[in-house]
Amino acid sequence: MYRYRPFGFYQSANPWREIEQLQREMNRVFGAMSPAWQTRVAPSYPAINVWTNDEGIVVTAELPGVNPDDINIAVVGKTLTLSGSRQTNELNDGDKYHRRERRQGKFTRTFELPFTVEADQVDAVFEKGVLHISLPRAEAEKPRKISVKSAN
Repeated sequence: MYRYRPFGFYQSANPWREIEQLQREMNRVFGAMSPAWQTRVAPSYPAINVWTNDEGIVVTAELPGVNPDDINIAVVGKTLTLSGSRQTNELNDGDKYHRRERRQGKFTRTFELPFTVEADQVDAVFEKGVLHISLPRAEAEKPRKISVKSAN
């Protein structure tokens, strides 16, 4: 039995052959698309944790292999931007990567803070590949205890 295939030619109707052809086509399409797709994904480097308390915000970022001089921190309004670069590892002549998972080059992470901070009092400490940023809450943003008076 012969039937028309969407690729423009006739061949024997063999479901396994058609599944293999579909798999090859999917691999070809997704394989060609892979590098572009990866660049469109939301950035995940550096990995960041953010938490708040009554005093402010604490941000930690994992930056192994980054020189502290190559890190830039900027606070504008309620926006924090962390940027910098990690130097590339130069290979010797004839060396080739077998696997390469560590990101290298420039990075930028920007996100909105939950409240306004005192930008001139931000403190950053880099220790063992982890950047700790302390952003003190602006006085106007700090929670206030309101006392309740008795009507008597």
